[in-house]
Parts: sequence; structure tokens; C-alpha cells
Amino acid sequence: MASSGPPTRSSRLGTPNVNTDCTTSRNGCLQVRNGARVNICRITMRRRRHLISLTALFLIASAGGVLIARGSQTPRTPFRTAIDLVSLNVTVTDTMGRHISGLSADDFVVFEDGRPQQLSYFASLSTPLSVSLLIDTSSSMEQQLPVAQQAAIDFVSRLRPGDLAAVVDFDSRVEVRQPFTSDKQALESAIRDLRAGGATALYNAVYIALRQLATVKAETESTIRRNVVVVLSDGEDTSSLVTFDQLLDLARRSQTAIYPISLTADSPVSDRTNQAATFALRQLAQETGGRLLAAKRADELTGVYSQITAELTSQYALGYISSNPRRDGGWRKLAVRIQRPNLIPRTRTGYYSPTS
Repeated sequence: MASSGPPTRSSRLGTPNVNTDCTTSRNGCLQVRNGARVNICRITMRRRRHLISLTALFLIASAGGVLIARGSQTPRTPFRTAIDLVSLNVTVTDTMGRHISGLSADDFVVFEDGRPQQLSYFASLSTPLSVSLLIDTSSSMEQQLPVAQQAAIDFVSRLRPGDLAAVVDFDSRVEVRQPFTSDKQALESAIRDLRAGGATALYNAVYIALRQLATVKAETESTIRRNVVVVLSDGEDTSSLVTFDQLLDLARRSQTAIYPISLTADSPVSDRTNQAATFALRQLAQETGGRLLAAKRADELTGVYSQITAELTSQYALGYISSNPRRDGGWRKLAVRIQRPNLIPRTRTGYYSPTS
């Protein structure tokens, strides 16, 4: 999805439009402009039902997946329909935490509310990514920021052709430094321009990133992609108006895996200060199929970002049509089992069923 020329800060690609589901008060709502600070005032959120139709299944198939006929392993000719598809990105590791490749559809069993489901789609090839890269620039990051910037630049340098990324920094406010682009030089420049100062609006930043990712749409069959938020922070949220419950609800309704990186010193004072932050970040990761990673020093961040890269390039994509016909908007719990010993799957914990 690279553009004909280098993207600029005013590029419309991936520009967040977060006012869509908010009621704007006199003081404003979630106001986001490229290169402009974000001011979050009073927010009233309407719950949006995120539906994925079977059409998406066949879009994804162009990225190297296999369509599985019921009762058969023979690929079928693609067709388009409006049947709802539940899609999962699954990470598989062994007991040592090493990523496992080479599995087939027969190795996976997906359960919805405890009932096994018939897979309709399977892919072991990694589809392109849309990565929202969030970096804490609060005043407490001042000394560590230069090293953190270089680690983030190294992460961006490992993005593959076809991947998109955006750079967002947050302190008391949130700023979209670089909208979604495949231009690595533009991403690196945005990261190098970051400066520290202010408090920590962590929840605001992740909320805005999720809404921004929802605007990145596949334009052709070759541009379907996985959405990811990678967020680096050195402490707990101190200034967001978005509550954690509001953020968690949006995360559950999104198709986005969240990978928080906690940069905290190893001390009793730090542990007490960041206990709430760690709990919140871990829950966001677990609910969305991501993973919480930690670094005690900034010079460990390059290795942490490398772990995320390794995971994102070794995932499996699964899809199925739910055997539950009810369209009640209720929460449905998901679980994945691997039909081989000593292998551990990880994916999102569930989804909200459609209502219409």
C-alpha cells in the first residue's frame, strides 16, 4: 500500500477519525489531527459491533491461506457471502517459549463457549501488519528516551514490505507523529523528533491507537492485514480521561493485538508504584492475544522489540463460522487446543457476537 511518493504528516492514509462514535461536548471529544496534539475532554461512547463477514475470509485467502471445506481438506473456489466469520491469530510456543512453525490445520481445535468449531480457514504464512507504535514521552522518560528511540527505530527497520506503521507519542496529551505509512525513513524521522515532558495519558493513547487502526481498511485483496498496538511506557496512567474499563471494552471489540512493554527499574518502590499499571497492561495483552513484555533498563529494549517481531512473523491465522446462530451481542469465550504434546497456544479470549 505504498503511495506514489513519500508520505507526509498530512497524508490521509490511516488518519484517525475518532469522533465517529463519540458525543462531542462544548469542550470537544477525541480530537485528533496529524501533527497536532490530542485533547480528550468529556467522552460518551456508543458500543460498536465489530462484524467480520466471510468476505474477509476470502480476502485473507489471497495472502496464502487455505479454505477448508466442511468434512474435507480440499481447498474450495472462493465466493463472497455475508456469513459472519470469527478470525483468530494464534501464537504457538513450546514449554521453553520458542515459537513453533510447521503446524497444519489438523493440529488446531478451536472452542467457542466450550463447543468445538469447524475451521473454515487456515494460514501459516504471515499476513502484512498495521502497527501502531506508541512511545511514552512523559517527563520520567527523559533520560531513557534516546535509547528507547533507537530501539523503536530498529523495530521499524525490521518491518517487511507491505507492512504499515504509525508513530504516536503520549505524555499529558497524545500526538500522532506519523500516520500509517510503509516509508521507514518517515517513521524514523518521527521517532527521532520525540521529546520528553508532562504526565502519562497511557489509556488515552491506546484508545486513540485502536480507533486509528480501525480506519486502516483493505483496499484490495492483497492488502488485508493484522492490526497490532505496541506501546512502551515506564509507569502507570496518571492523566487519562478514558477509564481502563472503557479502554478494555474497546480492545475486546477490536481485532487488534496489544503488546505492552513495561520499562521499570527493579526496586521495591518501583514495584509498588507500577503494580496497577502492570496489572492493567497484562489484562489488555491477555484479552487481545498479545503479550506483556518487560525491560528493567532502556538498553534491553532492542531485545524486547525483537521478541515482538519474532512472534508477529510466526503466527497462524484461523477462521471459522460459529455454530451458535444467536445474534444477541453477547460475549463468547474462545479457546484453542493444539493436538500435539507440550505446545502452548495463545490468542484473544473471546469476542462479542453480532446483533444483526
